[in-house]
Amino acid sequence: MKKRIFISFIAVVAFSVTSHSQSKIWTLQECVTYAIENNISIKQTELDTKTAVIDRRGAIGNFLPSLNASASHSWNIGLNQDITTGLLRNQTTQFTSAGANVGIDIYKGLQNQNTLRRANLSIVAARYQLMKMQEDVALNVANAFLQVLFNKENLKVQQQQLSINQKQYARSEELVKAGSIPRGDLLDIKATVASNNQNIIAAENALLISKLSLAQLLQLKEFENFDVADDIMVKDENNILGQTPNAIYDKAKEERTELKIARTNLEISQKNVAIAKGAFQPTLQGFYGFNSRVSYADRPLFDSMGNLIGTKSPDPFFNQFSNNKGQSFGVQLSIPIFNGFTIRNNVDRSKVNLEKSKIAVEQQDLDLQRNVFTAFADAKGALNAFESAVIAVEARQGAYDYAKEKYDVGLMNSFDFNQSQTLLTNSKSEVLRTKYDYIFKIKILEFYFGIPLIKN
Repeated sequence: MKKRIFISFIAVVAFSVTSHSQSKIWTLQECVTYAIENNISIKQTELDTKTAVIDRRGAIGNFLPSLNASASHSWNIGLNQDITTGLLRNQTTQFTSAGANVGIDIYKGLQNQNTLRRANLSIVAARYQLMKMQEDVALNVANAFLQVLFNKENLKVQQQQLSINQKQYARSEELVKAGSIPRGDLLDIKATVASNNQNIIAAENALLISKLSLAQLLQLKEFENFDVADDIMVKDENNILGQTPNAIYDKAKEERTELKIARTNLEISQKNVAIAKGAFQPTLQGFYGFNSRVSYADRPLFDSMGNLIGTKSPDPFFNQFSNNKGQSFGVQLSIPIFNGFTIRNNVDRSKVNLEKSKIAVEQQDLDLQRNVFTAFADAKGALNAFESAVIAVEARQGAYDYAKEKYDVGLMNSFDFNQSQTLLTNSKSEVLRTKYDYIFKIKILEFYFGIPLIKN
């Protein structure tokens, strides 16, 4: 009795834990949102955006003055020149010196201005790159999500077919006993049931692998009980196929991130040319310097004849610092005349990169046009394939029902009847395949038209 109570308790606990772990059913929107927040590649791209912001901070710093301070303290032992008299004598002295320098670019061929503009464009490009990464991850998640749904429904089809065949097997046993059909037909049905069991195992494995793939795409650490909601409708709710390919292409040229990235990189290349050309121009810098020193040695005293008559203690530290201070300021003009073709090579190199960026924009535009027209054709083809598959499964269902009636009265052998069942099962699987293929193709077409994959 106690053993039964203990087993019942364990069963209740196990059921409770399993129910709790399976309580989370992921929708497509939740999957996409979670993937965008946790995907490793997206996190790396976010760091690139932060790096671009740091580079912009450095570009702003080019406009600010540079300020540097210095200080030193030294000991001089032996024959040294007295800084007060200029005479050489054996002595031990200490000196402290300090100074500060300020410099500022007054004119630098507009290089600082163009560097800042390039830094701003780099931030824009990094943000576009982050958007592109998020869009790619969203599409991959959607594709993996639909694959899970396909495998779930395919498993249901196989299970339903197994149930039908098991009932048919039981029915065939009765017909064999009644002498209506030969025993060989019963063996054929038995083999069909065994084949159905194999199909179910294969469908279960495919479902498990697809769930695992989606969970790993989401960076989930625990995915044993991971499952998704069946919330996808086969419907072109935005009537995207009502648009023309040219209309979708025109909208895509305004919305697609990869084209924005190419255009921004072109602007960055233009700024690089301007920065390189700026090195041909003269630069003008302003500067200001301050310095002072303090000596700790005793000062010698001389009479009118130049004879040493004694020493005097050094003046206080701050008095010396004030009396010995000095300042300098001015401007410095630098004119580039010849530098081993360095500037010329930098300009030519930046021009070559500019031409590459122009070609990249053209290529991206051509790729976008081809992708849009291909996606439109794929979506229409997927719709036609789905509609044809639906008609086919209706016809196969009618043929199967007719075959079953003939088989039940002994007018059809088991081989032909099994063929009818197989064709029906295959047609149902084809409906599922074309259904989710159509959904994904519509999502891609909407994506090019600027319709987000998920709605906030």
